[in-house]
Amino acid sequence: MKNHLAPLLVKAMAHLPLGLLRSIGNAIGSVVWWMNGRSAKVTRTNIALCFPELNPAEQIALSKQSLQDTAKTAMEAGAVWRNSWAWLDSKIIAKEGDELLRAKLADGKGVLVLAPHHGNWEVVAPYLASVANLTAMYQPLENPKMDELVLAGRSKLNITMAPTNRKGVMMLLKALQGGTIVGILPDQVPAKDAGGEVAPFMGQPALTMTLVQGLIQRTGCAVCSCYAERVPGGFKMVVMEADAAIYSEDQHTSVSGLNASVEACVRRAPAQYQWEYKRFRRLPAEYPRVYQAK
Repeated sequence: MKNHLAPLLVKAMAHLPLGLLRSIGNAIGSVVWWMNGRSAKVTRTNIALCFPELNPAEQIALSKQSLQDTAKTAMEAGAVWRNSWAWLDSKIIAKEGDELLRAKLADGKGVLVLAPHHGNWEVVAPYLASVANLTAMYQPLENPKMDELVLAGRSKLNITMAPTNRKGVMMLLKALQGGTIVGILPDQVPAKDAGGEVAPFMGQPALTMTLVQGLIQRTGCAVCSCYAERVPGGFKMVVMEADAAIYSEDQHTSVSGLNASVEACVRRAPAQYQWEYKRFRRLPAEYPRVYQAK
C-alpha cells in the first residue's frame, strides 16, 4: 500500500501552484525543526562545524531555514518531474552564467557539470538538457513505484540516466568524448569501495569522490558548477567556473578543487544547501567522529 501511496501523493502535489508548494514546504520544515529529530540534529551539527563565525542564535536561525528550504525542494520535486519543460522554463526567471556553459560546450571537449545538493537540484538537469544532451547517474530507489515515477521525471527531454556502476561510468566517458554534458552530484559521500579521498570542505575533512578527477584526466573536458537558486516567483539558474585546482593531475589537489567549487556555490545561498546530509561521515579512524550514534 505504501509503495503506491507516495507516488500518488507526488502526482497530486504536482498540480499545485509553486507558491503553495513552497508554503507547505515551509510549514513541514518548521515541524521537522520543532520535532528535533535526526534531520534537525545533523543540520545543527553541520552548520556549527561549517560556520563557526556565526553566533549560536545565527546558527539556529540558519539551521531552521535550511530545513524549511530542504522541505520546499521536496515539495517542488513532483511539479518539476511531472510538468513540461515549457512550464519549468517559465519558472526560470533569471540566468547567471548561461553564456559560460554554452561557451564551454562550443569548445567541443564536453562539459562536466557539478550539481551539488543546493537550491532545487531537480531543476538543474532539465535546464542543462535544454542546452545540450545530458547524461547523469541514477541510483534506483527502494520503492519500485516511486522509482518508476522519479526515473520517468528525470529521463525526459535530452536526458539519459546512467547506472551507478562501471557501465554507467563508461556512459559518462562516452558522453564527454562526444562533446555533450555530464551531470554529477559531487557532494555525496562515496561508498568504501567506490574510490574516495579526504579533502577539506567548508573547513572540515570530508571523504570526497575521485570519479570527477578521473573523468577530467581521461577526457580533457571542461568543468563548471550549476545550481537552481530558489527566488521569489521561481528559480535563478547559476553557472559558475569550477575552481582551477580541479584540473590538477594530482588527485588530492583536484579533489580539494572539487570541494572548493561546491563551497563557492554554498556560500552564495547557505540556507539552500542540504545540511541534513551527513557529509562528514565514513572518515578514516584517525579523524574524530562527528555524528552521534543512533
